[in-house]
Amino acid sequence: MTSTHSTPTAAAPTSTYRLQLSPGFTLEDAAGLVDHLDRLGVGALYLSPVLTAAPGSGHGYDVVDPTAVSPALGGDAARAALAAKARERGLGVVVDIVPNHMSVARPDANPWWWDVLEHGRASVYARCFDVDFDAGPVLVPVLADDGDGGAPALDDLRVVDGCLAYHDKRYPLAPGTYAPGDRVGDVHGRQHYRLVSWRRGDSELTYRRFFDVDGLAAVRVEEPGVFDATHAEILRWAELGQLDGLRVDHVDGLSDPGGYLRRLAGRFGGWVVVEKVLAPGESLPQSWPVAGTTGYDALREVCGLFVDPAGEAAFTALAREQGVEVDAQALDEGARRHAATVLLRAEVRRIAALLPPRAGDRADPDPEGAARRREEAVAELLCAFGVYRSYLPEGEADWAAAVDRARGRRPDLAPDLEDIDRLVRGDPSGEPARRIQQTSGMVVAMGTENTAFYRGTRFAALNEVGGDPSRFAVDPGEFHDGAARREASRPATMTTLSTHDTKRSEDVRARLAALSETPEAFAGAVRRWTGRCALPEPALNLLGWQTLVGAWPIGEDRLAEYLLKAAREARLGTSWTDRDADFEERVRSWPGRVLGDPALREEVASAVESVRGAGWSNSLGQKAVQLLGPGVPDVYQGTELWDLSLVDPDNRRPVDHRSRADMLARLEEGWLPPVDGTGAAKLHLVRTCLRLRRELRPAGYLPLTASGRAAGHAVAFARTSRGARHPDVVAVATRLPLGLAAGGGWADTVLALPAGPGEWTDRLTGRVLAPARTDGHTCAPLAELLGRYPVAVLVRR
Repeated sequence: MTSTHSTPTAAAPTSTYRLQLSPGFTLEDAAGLVDHLDRLGVGALYLSPVLTAAPGSGHGYDVVDPTAVSPALGGDAARAALAAKARERGLGVVVDIVPNHMSVARPDANPWWWDVLEHGRASVYARCFDVDFDAGPVLVPVLADDGDGGAPALDDLRVVDGCLAYHDKRYPLAPGTYAPGDRVGDVHGRQHYRLVSWRRGDSELTYRRFFDVDGLAAVRVEEPGVFDATHAEILRWAELGQLDGLRVDHVDGLSDPGGYLRRLAGRFGGWVVVEKVLAPGESLPQSWPVAGTTGYDALREVCGLFVDPAGEAAFTALAREQGVEVDAQALDEGARRHAATVLLRAEVRRIAALLPPRAGDRADPDPEGAARRREEAVAELLCAFGVYRSYLPEGEADWAAAVDRARGRRPDLAPDLEDIDRLVRGDPSGEPARRIQQTSGMVVAMGTENTAFYRGTRFAALNEVGGDPSRFAVDPGEFHDGAARREASRPATMTTLSTHDTKRSEDVRARLAALSETPEAFAGAVRRWTGRCALPEPALNLLGWQTLVGAWPIGEDRLAEYLLKAAREARLGTSWTDRDADFEERVRSWPGRVLGDPALREEVASAVESVRGAGWSNSLGQKAVQLLGPGVPDVYQGTELWDLSLVDPDNRRPVDHRSRADMLARLEEGWLPPVDGTGAAKLHLVRTCLRLRRELRPAGYLPLTASGRAAGHAVAFARTSRGARHPDVVAVATRLPLGLAAGGGWADTVLALPAGPGEWTDRLTGRVLAPARTDGHTCAPLAELLGRYPVAVLVRR
């Protein structure tokens, strides 16, 4: 794209297919898939970050050099060749970019950070990073600390090859600060940085991070020169016609997201979506010149549609009985407070230091207490947002609601909160306002997603990025309303069901949704299984059994690694920073104990078998409504077959593209696969829907209504293809399949189809419908329409 302006729907692809690049799957490997993805019906390749990342990176989000394509991925020649091959097939190229931060874990790998450490404030790159130089030397929290403050680790420092060395890490020496024979401690003390205990990062760090990751330093892209330096290579690809779209990572972390996106739109005319979690009912700021989000809002609505609301009471009762907290709000508040006061205390202290002292503080006999109250007020406010962050001045209502909520929770801090409120409203573009806003998103993400979602394990299918565990299900009316709003407001937004960040794949959630139809049976099984082999903490125990059933079959190692990560994130029996070796050993051994017990293993397998078919039905249903609904649907790599992956890095495992290619060839020959363990039926559905989108470019949205005794088990909508006068594309899916079967099936239930001339054909089966007429409307009997597959893709000829 060479345009110099952007519109919200510029160059929107018909669909995207996400590829996770790594040294084991390079740009050249991606080029080898172009023909296959074209045959599948994909509209654009959607690549994980391709700029040079930290040595050994398996995901690319830890960029160390934004000016060059990663040599480990094949370099710029491989990128250009991939773009050329995609263009030959008519496919677009979308790239994930990371404007918020860079990796500094290996200073010698990041030339910009190396220069900052070497020259301090005088570095030509000093303005690129969000460093508080006024606070003194840059603190680098890397020293080992066994409760001794890290002091003994200073004895391990050496000067090696003109660098300060700490084990395998290297740090620069400022010019003129070392001469042979100098004591290493003295040399260290002359630098523009200080190596300190790793434990000091959360509370004393002098540079802003990505969340609480010390090795990822925030970049100041709000500075025009920094924007130019970090985006020059990306924009060069666009000028060459080799880039059609961008996915902007972690937009909430930026100082001024709207300003950044407007600057980006002025330089790039392609399709842009932002990684942004929206609270239910929240919309993107209208001033943002983007197509939309990366789709977590759609994920919540689509997946919730297949959860049975009648299962809520039994799951809640089980959680309470097992000792698992079920009050989502209380969980959220506690987890966010921990994030603000412990994990992100350095950021809170930096904000508090920007606040002018209150009039009475100068005469306060306890000035430290006054400073402490300011920190508490900042932390309380950060915990009080109903959304991830406000965007002032547009988001003033969200800001005001947060201030009121904080004041209600801590009346004793009301004067300090009122001062903050006046300061921020008086200068919404000032530094205190900017830092509070960008930090609130960090608090919500770390508190809610990374902690509370691992503590409130009542029903794990709800605990997803963008999810709301307090809302057990999404009814068809809410689903249709959300889809209609999406089509009306941002029709080119991305939609998704699985990403590299989701806690569990779409197919795991689909099987768990089936459990919501048989909650009493599952609860009884959990009670029996727990009595025989419990995990050492209630929330983890309940999560463990749901995970085992949802991801079955799963090996011991995969399950153990997932449960260890979940336990550390929850911070109930162990944590990333204070690991309990005995607790973790009990977690690590649990999969082996369960799977090594023949009777218990057989019981679990039987429970899985009872919901396996319903899970497949749910998987096909949610995929159909995502792929044919409003927005640009993304298919995460490998999920065109059943994929039972868990949170990263499990969801970045290699994909067997060869087996998928073999199945695709059979489908092209006319094979109509059964719904079975191979997942070929899902591939058939994905291929059918993606090719239909590319062929017909459907738009609009019309909810359709079934009638009959099983009407509540059907969800359907119609859309209109390009150039057509009447709706001529219909998606139909089955909801709550176990309840449908228990009620005797579809029986007399029919679906009213849109009026207009022509016959309807199911693209999945090739069957031409012979609809009946009821009360003047053309209706399709669902028993016939959904006889072979639990979904249908109808096109009017």
